Amino acid sequence: MLLQWTKYAQRLGEKGFKIMESLLLINDPKLNGTNITFELPNEGSKLDFEKEMIGLLGHLRGHLHNHDITIEVNVNESIEIRRSFTDQDRYNRLLEINPNIELLRTTFGLDLDA
Repeated sequence: MLLQWTKYAQRLGEKGFKIMESLLLINDPKLNGTNITFELPNEGSKLDFEKEMIGLLGHLRGHLHNHDITIEVNVNESIEIRRSFTDQDRYNRLLEINPNIELLRTTFGLDLDA
């Protein structure tokens, strides 16, 4: 689910919808059965997100082959916005999403400093 969520956000970014991309990537959604819970930092972000939620639901339902998926949006003014600033931060974030990246890095002798 997280992979498809991220792909949808990237596709929006490629189309020029950078604000929506950043809203979708502000933190990771939590999956509980077929219900996805997503927290946003304020009401304005929630309103912007809800405008795009139909497209996101269609994407998730189609790619995950599950038409029972729902999204619940909560506003939590105290959430911490996670941003990647350095190459190491970006690598650590990708490693959280997919631990196989470490295998790829070691197999091909890749280094972040190069």
